Amino acid sequence: MSVLIATAHGSRDARSARTVHAVVDRIRLRRPDVDVRVAFLDLTEPHVDRVIDVLALEGGDSAVVVPLLLGSAFHARVDLPTMLEAARLRHPGLSLVQADVLGDDPRLVDAVRSRIVDAGVDVDDPDVGVLLAAVGSSDGAANERTRAIARHVLTGTLWREAVTCFATVPNSGPSEALRLLHSAGARKIVLAQWFLAPGLLTDRVSAVVDASGFEVVRADVIGAHSSVTEVVSHRYDCALTHVVTADNDHLNR
Repeated sequence: MSVLIATAHGSRDARSARTVHAVVDRIRLRRPDVDVRVAFLDLTEPHVDRVIDVLALEGGDSAVVVPLLLGSAFHARVDLPTMLEAARLRHPGLSLVQADVLGDDPRLVDAVRSRIVDAGVDVDDPDVGVLLAAVGSSDGAANERTRAIARHVLTGTLWREAVTCFATVPNSGPSEALRLLHSAGARKIVLAQWFLAPGLLTDRVSAVVDASGFEVVRADVIGAHSSVTEVVSHRYDCALTHVVTADNDHLNR
């Protein structure tokens, strides 16, 4: 059976791991044809190195590693590839392929909008302003891509405005975003989450919002939404197709 290693960032907050496991449980239900395993990059067990080592000890010969990451920054472009390259050296008989991150897939944007509606917000309410919380990055280009997501959240609604704020980027936090929404005429603020799971950073944003004096409706994190399982399944299939094509090209040479 093919192996999919769903790899999340990891957190000291136990809520994060519980949510990731719930996501992986839904992936397993969607893909009974695949051996789906969970791993983390840091702070939470099992670490991705351990999951790969166990797979090699079991005699596994290949796996697709799907990063459960919403952005393509350091962890996806440097951290995880470095870990996988080290694992290939430890286990030369094991083929490891890294799939694309979840990224700004439209299905995940739809999931954010769905979470907002689930919080009791009317899609036809023109007084609504959406404060989209995200982690942020030292990569400016990655932050610009995340800022653009807020506009897409408005699609199909009459909501007045949407602004992205970052938990870790100076001068781009929730206080600044709240002022922008108020200036745009929003009278009902919704705190939406560009986070897969809750944790210390979502709490950090919420604490600033609580101290702002604005009345805010809180939407849930993306979590184990069906859209996540769709995107993970698609990322896995695309990576697997790439491997099969590469193998066939090699055999035909």
